[in-house]
This record gives sequence, structure tokens and C-alpha cells, in this order.
Amino acid sequence: MDGPFFGISAYHILLVGCGFAIVVAYWLPRYFSGREPAASGLLIIGGLLVFGLLPGVPEAFSPIDRPKFWEIASEFAVIIALFGTGIRIDRVTGKGLWGPTARLLAIAMPLSMLGVVLIGSVAGLTIAGAVLLAAVLAPTDPVLAADVQVGPPLEGGEHPVRLALTTEAGLNDGLAFPFVYLAIFIVAAQGGVADWLGEWFALYVVYKIAVGVLAGIAAGWILGKVLFVLPRANPLAMTGSGVISLAGVLLTYGATELIEGYGFIAAFVMGLVLRRAEADHEYHGRLHSFSEALEHAVTAILLVLLGGAIPALLPYLDWSHALLGLALIFLIRPATGMVALAGTRLSLKQRGVVAFYGVRGIGSIYYMAYAGAQLDLVDEGALWATVVFTILVSTLVHGFSAGSVVWAATHDENSEIAPEKS
Repeated sequence: MDGPFFGISAYHILLVGCGFAIVVAYWLPRYFSGREPAASGLLIIGGLLVFGLLPGVPEAFSPIDRPKFWEIASEFAVIIALFGTGIRIDRVTGKGLWGPTARLLAIAMPLSMLGVVLIGSVAGLTIAGAVLLAAVLAPTDPVLAADVQVGPPLEGGEHPVRLALTTEAGLNDGLAFPFVYLAIFIVAAQGGVADWLGEWFALYVVYKIAVGVLAGIAAGWILGKVLFVLPRANPLAMTGSGVISLAGVLLTYGATELIEGYGFIAAFVMGLVLRRAEADHEYHGRLHSFSEALEHAVTAILLVLLGGAIPALLPYLDWSHALLGLALIFLIRPATGMVALAGTRLSLKQRGVVAFYGVRGIGSIYYMAYAGAQLDLVDEGALWATVVFTILVSTLVHGFSAGSVVWAATHDENSEIAPEKS
């Protein structure tokens, strides 16, 4: 055998570093809380500490230089999370059930985007850059929002606070896409707004959203038949494997994208519709458990690598961009959320919790990477730095406080709505 017996492989160092950061991120919070650890922020910090100081590593994972890697990896994590979010929801009918969600999507999301555009323009971003940043940071994240969402299938006791945050996260990832395309149109446009506005609205707003919804409904119905009905004597749901959840997501997302629909919307709607098939069947729990485990594994690795890339982005982060991220988390989202939820049956405390806990995360990484792969952006470094800074602050602030705050809000005895089951 030639060469030294103990060789140093960069790949093996990467494996050791990822494993170490993930174990510590999940282990450390146990000292400070009896609840499930909020590991997301610690995963990013762990990646920064483990990989950020190693020469060459931040540049190797820089999303500016490798947007395609981040686009594909984050896309996979998001579609798995969206399916898992859809299949979590036990109840979809009831008086006023979707009211808060509709208000968050139709009022809070556009107002939040407008606020980011205005502040981004003041911070020195181009109009296209400000619109893109607003779209990228618009969606709340289904991947990192476990502490604020409803529980697994068949658990019951879904409180309107958790349901609003869950359904918002499930739908606004797809609804942010038209505005990402709007920014792309602004950058690429050769003529006036009138030359492309009609095409953007007809194709990227109406058609793609409609196709995403319809494809998700069709896929959920068909998969429900395959799992629970055919063949009736020996249905696929009798198997103990939950890998069908992955197969269903890949099939639904890929097919929807092939017919130019929004696959993110289809993945969530598919999970929502599939959950209605044999609604009390225990197999839904296995589907959810498999998708949740896969989602957590992929997300943990991504967050560690994102932390490792932070030093490559720090030179692009100035005080104005940092203030923009802080304004979104502490001012824009809470204020627009409170405006949107005014007049709902939620108590003031509960409205405040829903308004504040709009977690930003993997979905924003995907949108930024997608745009970076499509366009040569003038402000790309500043945009990436702002997005990653906002995600880091969101995961730390929301992650460490969500468990206790959301629990208190869902057990608010002064609310008109009955507290959720303990």
C-alpha cells in the first residue's frame, strides 16, 4: 500500500463536522428546556463554528457561486415539508376555519412584501432586487416551523392558532413564486411594463396557481385510491412502509412542473387531499412519520452547510441590509399580521402570536437560489447576505421562544375559542 496509513480526506472531515454539529444542536437545548429542542438556529451556528473557520469551506458552499446546488437541495426539502404539512391537518371544514389563513395570504403577505420593497429601495437595492427580496422573504417556512404547527395526523385538538400558521406555511411558498417571476421580468424586460404585464399575470399568476391546485387535488385523489382501495382485498396501505409518501411527492411535484404548474402548491394540496382518503386510517401516521424524518434529515444537513457558508457572505452584509431583516421579523410581519387578523375570533394574544411567528427558512433559500441561477443579479451578494441573516435571526428568535409562547396562546382561557388538548 502506497502513501500514509492515516490520510486526511476533505469529504470525511465534512461528514464528521456535519454529524458533530447536528448532535450538539439537538442535544444542547435539553439543558435549557423540557420541550422538543428548537435546533434550527443552533444547526446554523454549529455549521458556522465547525466549517466557517476552515480554509476554503465557506467558498465551497457559497450560494453565490453554487446556486444550483442550493436550489435543488432546498427544493427537495421544501416539497417534502409541504406534503407533510398537508397531511398533518385533520380538519378542513368548519365555520371560519380558513378565515385567518385567507387573511394572512391575501393581506399580510402582500403588505409584508410592500414593506420589504420600500425598505429595500431605501437600503440601496435596485427595484428588481427589492422586489425579488420581498418575494424571497415573503413565505413563512413549513420546514422550520414545527413548534408552531398542528400535530401529526389523527392527533386531533387542532387549535386555530396552530392551524393558521400551518396552512399559511403550506400555501404561501407557492404563492410567492409569481412575485419571484415578477422580479425576473423586471430584470429581463426590454420594453415597457405593458409589454409583459399581461403575460406575467395570465401565465405566472392565474394559470400556474390553478394548475398547481388542480394537479394536487387529482394526485391526492388518485394516490388515495391506490393506497386504500385498489386492490380492495390487499391495499398498499397494509404495508408498513411510508416510502410511498416520498414517491407520491416526487410524482406530484414533477408532473405538475412538467405541465407548468406550481409544484409547491400541488405538493401541499396533494397531502391535504390524500389525508381525506380513509381519514381515520393509521397509515396516514406512517406516511407522516416517514416524510417528517426525511425532512428533518435533509434540513439539518442544509442548515449546517448554510452556517458554513456564512463567512463567504459576511462581506456583503452592511447595517442597512441587516436592519431590513430585523425590520421584517420584528416590525413588518407582526404589524401586517395584526392588521390582517383584525376582526377574527382569535384573542388579541393569539393574533399577536400568529402575527409574530412567521418563520423564515428553507423556502427563502430555494427562491433566492432559483433566481440566482436564472439571472445575473446586480445585488446578488447583498441579497444572499440579507436572506441568510434574516433566516439566522428568525430561527434563533422564533425557534427558542415558539414552544412556550405558542403553548400559552393555545391555552388562553380568556379566548372565545376553546384551548387545545394538552
